[in-house]
Amino acid sequence: MKPSLISAIALPLMASAAHAQTPDPAHLSNVAGYKAAFTCSAHFNADRSVDEIAGDELHRIYPDYREAMAALPDAVIDDKAKTVLVRYEGGARMAAWRPYLGCAQLPAMADKDAIGALPYVKSFWDRKAPSPLTERLSNDPDLLGIVDVAFDRATYGEGTETTAVLVLKDGAVIAEKYRDGFDAATPQRTWSVAKSIAATVIGAAVHDGLIEVDKPAGLAAWGSPGDPRGAITLENLLHMSSGLTSPTAGNRTDDVYFGGGRVVDHAITNRLVAAPGTRWRYANNDTMTAMRALRERMKNDQQYIEYPFWRVLLPLGMEHTFLETDWNGDFVMSSQVWTTARDLSRIGLLYLADGVWEGERILPKGWANYVATPAPAQPPLTRANGAQMPGYGAQFWLFGERHGLPEGTYAAQGNRGQYLVIIPAHNMLVVRRGFDDGGGFDIAKFSADLLAALEG
Repeated sequence: MKPSLISAIALPLMASAAHAQTPDPAHLSNVAGYKAAFTCSAHFNADRSVDEIAGDELHRIYPDYREAMAALPDAVIDDKAKTVLVRYEGGARMAAWRPYLGCAQLPAMADKDAIGALPYVKSFWDRKAPSPLTERLSNDPDLLGIVDVAFDRATYGEGTETTAVLVLKDGAVIAEKYRDGFDAATPQRTWSVAKSIAATVIGAAVHDGLIEVDKPAGLAAWGSPGDPRGAITLENLLHMSSGLTSPTAGNRTDDVYFGGGRVVDHAITNRLVAAPGTRWRYANNDTMTAMRALRERMKNDQQYIEYPFWRVLLPLGMEHTFLETDWNGDFVMSSQVWTTARDLSRIGLLYLADGVWEGERILPKGWANYVATPAPAQPPLTRANGAQMPGYGAQFWLFGERHGLPEGTYAAQGNRGQYLVIIPAHNMLVVRRGFDDGGGFDIAKFSADLLAALEG
């Protein structure tokens, strides 16, 4: 039976002390939505306690959210209904959990029918037991010492907080370590590593003949005669070169991530300001739009919501991965995926095998090379201080010799220190998860040090 919304969603206004300035209700709603969403996902996806969530998921958050977050009351967790409610001055925000799809935020002021309208999927994991990862754990003190210092909060970046490191070589796990409170079955939010997972799902759809990268994305909202957005291809979206407007470099899409907004209302409505394919600009909206294009092409919402599971997660055995959606059933796969280090390594192994898993082709032949090929329009590759920044392919970041890594290295990267580094030249993967603050974790140096230890 589907959970029903607690009657408290229609809440009276909270009493509050007099303020010199009235708080922005939209900001408060987003902050409350952040707390509701992260508490819901961490609790129901990862079985984390309220204290653990406060110390990690709700710690070191966006600076502009911190003051308002500290003033919010405790989240109300309903373990039976699998919902989380957060009140704020003027209203309340709720997130509701579903199997496999994790938590979806309800819009502010939603009525009790909103939960019943959320997308659901049937049970999958009774279909096939996933094959375990091969293990050949190393006892090399140099290698294990480098893994250990990744957790010291200083060697690879001040303010870093590592929760997991997983190293695979020649298809086998050779090193693995977790911070207290985490283990191989504890998922975390991927943040933008989800973009590379989205590229994997789209690759599977390309292999299945459902969509083509060099053809217009074909969104209905862009179909009016004379609308220049109709020329935007799926490839433009994968390359982060749609040419659409995207405020703050496109990596703050709070209305969708925390505000309970729909992808169709916020991600696909921007106007064109550059010719498609001519300007690189990092944009969460491009990834969400690419997935929306797949949904519209499939023309069957239930098949769409189950497609990533049948074609990617199930074959690979990613049994601890949750692909979260908005309340309208669109994947927010620019950020809102929860998964484990081991599940991420399965994505990496798929790419090292050029899209083949246990004899089954999941991705088109050459797709691994496609995502790792520099897009025509690139981000700035050198900062003013001389730091060498990665290039960009198709939803993956590109590294090479200028970063101290072999040419052809590419990576999925996400906020707060989420990394999957794929090093084809050495048939090697590095997965690192964290809750970073400050300048971030130096994943290139860490990966290079691991390589040096193996070669030494």
